[in-house]
Amino acid sequence: MKRLTIGSLLDVIGELFSDEISIAVSNTREYIYYRPSKRVDLKIRQGDPVIEGTIAYKALMTEQKASEFIDRNIFGVPYHGMAVPFHYDGKLEGCVLAIYPAFTEGKSVVTVKTQDGWKPIPFEDVKYLEVKERKTHVYAEGCLGTHKNALQEFEYMLPRESFIRCHRSFIVNVHHIKEIYPDTHSTFLLAMDDGARIPVSQSYSSYFRKLLGF
Repeated sequence: MKRLTIGSLLDVIGELFSDEISIAVSNTREYIYYRPSKRVDLKIRQGDPVIEGTIAYKALMTEQKASEFIDRNIFGVPYHGMAVPFHYDGKLEGCVLAIYPAFTEGKSVVTVKTQDGWKPIPFEDVKYLEVKERKTHVYAEGCLGTHKNALQEFEYMLPRESFIRCHRSFIVNVHHIKEIYPDTHSTFLLAMDDGARIPVSQSYSSYFRKLLGF
């Protein structure tokens, strides 16, 4: 068997967790490897510096494992993560970081802007969210409103057992899907209970099928 490079080995390991967990590796100053997942992407690039306040920075400074929640002020999205420093010949060389989505904590409504003001909508009443014209439109039982957050932020806020990203422009509540139809190659079309038709793109189709178990 040909010798695996560190990068190719990390790619193989990353494939095991590609749906949920992003993986990063840094030396003592900058990131040298990054593999995003479908659920969370911090947009790290090789050569980016390790920023103060991140889990990687804390692991490097303390030379101990760090695990905690980081808010959106650092990378623009909230996330949970764990960083483990590694040494060679007793000298600190860098750290390995696992990044996973921040799940909803205590919230139970989405507050949307309507023509008359703002309206809090319970999660279970939200049917789907769509990005169009640079706004996030929230479609719910008897209500339509907009929200300032991007879809990526909603992925971390909404309960994962009910809401799935199915397209770069859509997140759907699985409890409001009436039927699922095959569309073009490896894609699907969702018939929602309000009559809407929502596409499942090829890049999300395998993840979508895995979560819904078909």
